[in-house]
Formats: sequence, structure tokens, C-alpha cells
Amino acid sequence: MLSTVDPAAELSATAAEVLEHVDAAVAAYPEVPIARVRVEVAGIPRTLLLKLEGRSPWRSIKGRTALGLVRSIAPRMASRDVTVVESTSGNLGVALSAICRDLGLPFVAVVDLKQSPVIQAAIEANGARLEVVRTPAAATTHLLDRLDRVRKLVAEIPGAVWPNQYENDANRHVHETWTAPEIDRQVGGEAQAVFVAVSTGGTLAGLAAHFRRARPATRLVAVDVEGSTVFGGVPGGRVLTGIGASRRSTFLTRAECDDLVYVREAAAIAACHVLRADTGIAVGGSSGAVVAGALDHLAAHPALTTAVCVCADLGENYTRTVYDPDWLAPLRLTDDPGLLRSRLRGARFHHAEPDTGQESTP
Repeated sequence: MLSTVDPAAELSATAAEVLEHVDAAVAAYPEVPIARVRVEVAGIPRTLLLKLEGRSPWRSIKGRTALGLVRSIAPRMASRDVTVVESTSGNLGVALSAICRDLGLPFVAVVDLKQSPVIQAAIEANGARLEVVRTPAAATTHLLDRLDRVRKLVAEIPGAVWPNQYENDANRHVHETWTAPEIDRQVGGEAQAVFVAVSTGGTLAGLAAHFRRARPATRLVAVDVEGSTVFGGVPGGRVLTGIGASRRSTFLTRAECDDLVYVREAAAIAACHVLRADTGIAVGGSSGAVVAGALDHLAAHPALTTAVCVCADLGENYTRTVYDPDWLAPLRLTDDPGLLRSRLRGARFHHAEPDTGQESTP
């Protein structure tokens, strides 16, 4: 399921323990539930299958990514003196900090001022050290500045190891061999399209590799936000985390997806509030973008009636950002779903059947 390690490689005792720990965590990982939601788009009833990755260990899809990354760097761990260093906009830092805590490994999370205070607190609660890059909020170089700090830390800290989620193929591979087959088992050929937010691009690249092979008729649709340069272009200011980037993806080209939808952040935030008001399901900002992007794409494609929306996390991490009226006010946005609904073509969401997981209402 995860990337393999050369059986002929000589592993330290630490490396062997790390591999055993990761494999046990993968074996114990529960199947993440899907919530069926009905919505009328362009006068046509549609079904959105919300893959709620927030209902998983470490509360996001990045739990899978973190396990794949840690397994890939295990052979480089000669002893417990290894320090893991990674740049993160949020959820990967939570998962890596928890895994490193359980393994007794020091972890340094390189973050910036856009990161949710809730997520920063969770990372610190796991015993990790936060290295905050103080790039001005209006800048477009948050990621680039974080990466620069990571490189400096790796050079300065003896024995430091950088998993490098941005270029490590384990990021893509874990979603090809684990996330995608799980979705495929759950929905089979029912889903005509899969919508995925892009940032590093690993999740979409992995899902595309599986579905191109197993279900070539299924459309893979990338969802990005305006101002992102995952696929190139000129970077612009952005406020949401977990979606978009200020550099091209190493894993993705336009060939990996059948279509690309750019979403305004105001529409993504509107989707979060309207979905919660209508169904009780509160998702994070990147997931709101996925839902908003799906609505736009479905409006232009009447034949598509059923689609998977990969929702990376839940709203609990965004009580002080996306779901906070004081955070919304400078953006000239409200938390009133009645006023926000117009940004979503007037969409109203309804549960298609009882949800199998616990509702989340921050």
C-alpha cells in the first residue's frame, strides 16, 4: 500500500521501529466515511459524495500523507537523534507531530502567519517546535519563504531529515495505492467525476493514476483558488490554507486532470457556511472550495449527476478563521448562510441518506 523499502537495505534499529510503527498505523486506519448530499444544480438533481477525511486519525487526509512520508524516510534514520523538519500550512504538521511524538523523534514544523491558531496549538500540544516565518500577510511568498527556512534548518541541525512533501513521490504514491482504491471500493462506477483540491498536487496525482487505470471514464477535476500558481501563472494574494500554492506542483501537469476549476475564496467560504447550515456538516476552507468548484463544473455539464468531493478536513480547525465573524469582516464577508447562498447559485444541500459519522459543527 505504501512505498516499499529495499529488502536488501541495512536498516538501523530506529529505522526498523519506524517502519513497524507506520505499518501498524496503516493497518489500524479506519475506512473514512462518505456523506451523500443532494443538491439541485442548473435545475438538475445531483448527488455529491463527500469523502470526509476529517473523520480519520489526525483529523485530515494529511494523516495518510504523513504516514507515507515517514515510511519513505525511515531508512535515513540512523538513531533517535534524527530531527524531522517539514514545511506545512497546517494539517500535515498535526499528523507529523503526532507520529514523531509517538516515535520519540523531535519534529520542527515550519509555518507562516496564515496558519490557523487552532492548528498551531495542536502541533505544539504534540511536543513539536514551531518555526514561524513572518512573511507579511499580503505577500505571495509564504511557501517559498517557508521552504527557504527549511533548507537552512536542515543545514544547521545535525542529523536533520526533511521528508519534502513537495517533491517526495511518497506523497503521490500513498494516494494512488490507498486513498483512491478506498474511494473506488466505496462508490464503484457510480461516481462520474472526482473533485480534488490542489496544493502540492500529490493527492490529485495519486487519485488520477488509479482512476485512469481502473475507471478511465471517471473525470478527474482539479480545484484551485484564484492567485495560486500550482499550474503556473502569476501568484496573487490568498487567505485560505490547504489549497493553492505560490509555486508549480512537482507532481501535476494539466494532463493529470480532465478539467481545472478556479474558485474565488469568497465562494469557498460561502460553501462552508451554507453546507453547515443545511446539513450540519462543517468542512475546512479547501473542502469548501472543492464543493463550490463542483457546483460550477456541474452547472456546465448537465450529464454529470454524481460526483465525489474529497474533503481534506473538517471545520473544527477553522473556528478562528473561516467560521469566525471577526476574521471574515475584513474580507467583507458574513457568516450568514442566507446572504452567502447567492455565491453558490442559490444552492440548497440535503442529506440523501443518514450519515455514518458524527456531525461536526464548530
